[in-house]
Amino acid sequence: MKKLFTLTKLYILLDITIIFGITFLGFLGSYSKDAFASSLTGILLYCSGTALITVVIFAFVKLYRTQYDDYCLTDRIKVAIGYSISALIGLIVLFAVKELHFTTKHIITWLLTSLAILLLLIFIRDLPREIKVVQRMNEKRKLGVRTMLIGAGAAAKIVIDDLKNNPKSENNIVVLVDDDEKKFGTPYFNIDVVGPISNVSKIAKEYEIEEAIIAIANLTEERFREIVDCLSACNVRVRRLPLLSEISSRKDIKVTDVHIEELLNRDPIKLDNTEVNEMLRGKTVLVTGGGGSIGSELMRQIFKMHPKKLIVFDIYENCTYDIQQELIRKMRKENINDIELIALIGSTYNETSVEQIIKKYKPDYIYHAAAYKHVPLMEDCPIEAIRTNVIGTYNVAKFADKYKVKKMVLISTDKAVRPTNTMGATKRFAETIIQYFSEKSKNTAYAAVRFGNVLGSNGSVVPLFKKQIEEGGPITLTHKDIVRYFMTIPEAVSLILQCGLYAEGGEIFILDMGKPVKIYDLAIKLIRQAGLVPDKDIKIIETGLRPGEKLFEELLLDVNTQTRTKNERIFVEEKESIKPIEEEIRTISNVFNMEETTDVKKLLASIIETYTIDKDDK
Repeated sequence: MKKLFTLTKLYILLDITIIFGITFLGFLGSYSKDAFASSLTGILLYCSGTALITVVIFAFVKLYRTQYDDYCLTDRIKVAIGYSISALIGLIVLFAVKELHFTTKHIITWLLTSLAILLLLIFIRDLPREIKVVQRMNEKRKLGVRTMLIGAGAAAKIVIDDLKNNPKSENNIVVLVDDDEKKFGTPYFNIDVVGPISNVSKIAKEYEIEEAIIAIANLTEERFREIVDCLSACNVRVRRLPLLSEISSRKDIKVTDVHIEELLNRDPIKLDNTEVNEMLRGKTVLVTGGGGSIGSELMRQIFKMHPKKLIVFDIYENCTYDIQQELIRKMRKENINDIELIALIGSTYNETSVEQIIKKYKPDYIYHAAAYKHVPLMEDCPIEAIRTNVIGTYNVAKFADKYKVKKMVLISTDKAVRPTNTMGATKRFAETIIQYFSEKSKNTAYAAVRFGNVLGSNGSVVPLFKKQIEEGGPITLTHKDIVRYFMTIPEAVSLILQCGLYAEGGEIFILDMGKPVKIYDLAIKLIRQAGLVPDKDIKIIETGLRPGEKLFEELLLDVNTQTRTKNERIFVEEKESIKPIEEEIRTISNVFNMEETTDVKKLLASIIETYTIDKDDK
């Protein structure tokens, strides 16, 4: 209360001083010396009266009782209205009192002084709040996220300047880490420089680091992964500047998060698609399932190759619309007029629809990505897996042959190898369909591409783990020893396109994906990347293997017996003799009249001999 009373007296004094002082100076500047002297008494009374009326009005609307930390737009309006009333009353007085010699030529002076007074009255009320905002920002920066910069060179300066000038930044850089011993102990922008970088774990602990930013633009990818691996063990969030190889313009030079694929200790798969560009340029390309994770990336990469027509065919309208609009925006932005983009809604198991599309648009190439891929869901809905993965593939393959499509490429999966689940078994069935039509057809070259899990795709563990971390845990995984092969979506799609180039008839292409990744280790790294401590901040619990789930997925890559393509990372599985499948298609169609999922799986197993049914379904 005492503080409020003191502030009230201070603001009354400031209001009177501002109004009296500026009004008096305005009169002094607008009157001649003799006129001012003769009107001095009236001027003093006017200045005092205007100030007094303003203070009374401000008091009446309770402006002096406002806590100035809470000063808001409403209070500014009160100031403006209160002073305007006072100034207008004064203006009437100025014209009414003849002794003041006030004429219309003095109105400009009156307007300017009134505006100046009003701005100052608002400013002195805004000032305390603005000062406190600045103080809070400074305090926040002092107490912000304790950050370590890896690198003490030109790239570090970019990061320091960026964080300093960004009002939204919460980073407080407390130490720089470098390998140059000459920099040790010498402050860089008043920040300590220590090292070497190989000691980041110890340094992070000593300085209580919460976040690390890699600020070395000329790192090799191998060295970059080494640093990321060291940092991931420190329970700190890791961000970085792009490497020189990733920079195409100044817009690319900004701090970004480290992507999950950079945490997996795997070499990125680089594929040269120059020949694929030549193959697809000016052609008509159909992508089934083109709205999904793999399908939409196929659309993006094929779009860059400038086909004549690019057709997306998908049963799900929302994702189809998304990729259609994304590519339309790209066409407008880059002024691309030589590609006809066609979006079609429908299902591959609708035989009539598939034939109409292939007959009408006559695609040169078909990339068949339409499939159900979620293992647990397909265990509960095996009929739908058969309808789409088997019958849908058969329809597309049959009409590709009938209407003389040059090549059809099936997107398969590692789960098709000795399958233990419905999804894998249906995809193995799809592979046999491709190989059957390859032997039968004189018009079309068929092939399948088999690969492992895709980072960030729909149903991938990575988005699930990130969501669980955001919600405070726990992370759930089926088994701590479960391992999977991983690749990024662009890598997978680049592989598919390359295999389409190599396809001559009936091949199943397999990628050398390197070493598999332990899912438990992936969960640990994601938790640490979030700056949290595994099993302390975020628990990891095992839920048990799901029906049809393996501890180890197989790609059956044998570099000694399998044929290597021109790309050293792509192999071709040895061809098997494939019997006619027309009778098998008729047999599997009987599942649509079945009610029990166990009966459906048994029928599927009678056709796909390598399919091992879960013991609960036998």
